[in-house]
Amino acid sequence: MNIVFDFGGVVFRWHPASFLARVWPHRVADLEQGATVAEQFFENYGGDWGAFDQGLIDADTVIQRIAARTGWPEAEVAQVLAAVPDELQLQSDMAALINELKQAGHRLFYLSNMPEPYADHLEQAHPLREWFEAGVFSGRVKHSKPRTEIFKIASELFGLAPEACVFLDDHPANIEAAHALGWQALLFTTAAQARQDLSALMR
Repeated sequence: MNIVFDFGGVVFRWHPASFLARVWPHRVADLEQGATVAEQFFENYGGDWGAFDQGLIDADTVIQRIAARTGWPEAEVAQVLAAVPDELQLQSDMAALINELKQAGHRLFYLSNMPEPYADHLEQAHPLREWFEAGVFSGRVKHSKPRTEIFKIASELFGLAPEACVFLDDHPANIEAAHALGWQALLFTTAAQARQDLSALMR
């Protein structure tokens, strides 16, 4: 199989509500409040953060734009951006699954909405080239999921027809977009569920 992994919320930890509760305890008292603040901060990965994801603006610009839009001090917004690499912790159960799939002879790739600074961090902190044959970061190709363009870029880079790809992602909109383009796609919830879903496809 040709298995394509999303990164944030799948291979690496990304839980904005608890992340913001940790980084901004003076603003976020619990997960419910964290979810509300995350929606304001990240705008469901559209708006300012979406432009950052696509590499259309840099970190300084997204800090200025979020601060201007929300009224939060630039220094506090910058604090959140600086804390993102620590949030993106490798999930041990997913590392085990990647190793199992690789050992079994499956071809592994990645397709991630990731601003360039965090893409650079992940490449420096983890042996991505050992785990994956190739991958696409949104910040480097100036397109992001769920837009059609990034899926086309990925399938061309991987040298695979869309129907030959099995995509794991934790956002339903990205799964729907992949399906619409002919990809096989599985909504990620846990490593155990992903293992079960992939095993079902292999039968």
